[in-house]
Amino acid sequence: MTYIDIIGEEINQKEQYQEQPAINHEWLKKAMNHVLKKIDQNLKRFTHDFPSASTENLQYKAVNGLDVDWTEGFWTGMLWLAYEVTNDEKYRQIAELQVKSFKERIEKQVKTNTHDLGFLYSLSCVSAYKLTGNQEAKEAALLAADLLMKRYHPKAKIIQAWGDLNNPEEQGRMIIDCNLNLPLLYWASEVTGDRKYFDVASNHIHQAVKYIVRKDSSTFHTFYMDVETGEPIEGKTHQGYSDDSCWSRGQAWGIYGFALNYVYTKDVSLLELSKKVTNYFLNRLPEDDVCYWDLIFTDGDKQERDSSGAAIAVCGMLEILKHLPLLDTDSMYYKNAALTILKSLEEHYTTSETEEENGVLLHSVYNKGRGMGIDESCLWGDYYYFEALVRLSKAWGMYW
Repeated sequence: MTYIDIIGEEINQKEQYQEQPAINHEWLKKAMNHVLKKIDQNLKRFTHDFPSASTENLQYKAVNGLDVDWTEGFWTGMLWLAYEVTNDEKYRQIAELQVKSFKERIEKQVKTNTHDLGFLYSLSCVSAYKLTGNQEAKEAALLAADLLMKRYHPKAKIIQAWGDLNNPEEQGRMIIDCNLNLPLLYWASEVTGDRKYFDVASNHIHQAVKYIVRKDSSTFHTFYMDVETGEPIEGKTHQGYSDDSCWSRGQAWGIYGFALNYVYTKDVSLLELSKKVTNYFLNRLPEDDVCYWDLIFTDGDKQERDSSGAAIAVCGMLEILKHLPLLDTDSMYYKNAALTILKSLEEHYTTSETEEENGVLLHSVYNKGRGMGIDESCLWGDYYYFEALVRLSKAWGMYW
């Protein structure tokens, strides 16, 4: 299947997104100040250590050494965002300390057997290099890109998500999250002049288009390919409700990820696909515009929200808007929908100012099926919420 075969829905809540919500500079300043206050509360604790992937009883725990996960880059990314909007050197100093930690981690290959090297190194080291010219950060990010390249199966033309490349249970698994890991490879191609990184990233995203996106514009979380023949096997879920439902955060990775890949490839079909995936997402939002953890659920199902998926989708829509033609008839709806979701997050899903809640966004779900981070704060949700606010405050140069 190609993107041409994918059926796109029209936005069926156009009346809801007809008008821009009441967002102004004062609102934005208040929202940004809350994020900065939460970062400041955590600075001392998370200078050498990192926050855990999600909170327990609304508290991030400290991780380091062999306890690290795929999420530490989100914290360092928040520090770089804070440095950008405040010019306060304290954020830069701690972020640069963490760059050294990321350099050591990639050299020793500590828990790097994953495609999430993009999440880890784009936000920590590519950002550092782009903002300050830090050569150590550039070296670390290029090492990460080289390691990510080793996860590529040339016959299947995909990057394996995680696990040993020869493990039959994990072999040939691609997941929609990888859309956000590919910018690390595009960046590596730009700074080295070597086309190989670009080609691998481009091959992977087009396999994702072909197999992860369903005909109705919903998405599988994961899809298995035969790495020997290159033939497709089957679509499954890992974090969604069922194999044929649509995991909300996965759909949000699609919204943002296909748009980011358009930025580098200039393949207009990816931008059009981002719109189709966005429409499917918007058409299944509940009354307050913040998604349940799977889009199969509606108001009355008594299921948890995933505010982190909502924040990712907002960033995706804001990126899409940068590239649509001026006469695109859906632009207004995407803008108003993004701002409506963001306003709902700020009003109903942010933490209190007390240190008892040390995250930023409440009511996220890490992995419902495995009982992880349910109705808690998640580090990536905090990051994407902050990124969305920064996007509204300035002409932001992406870390991706």
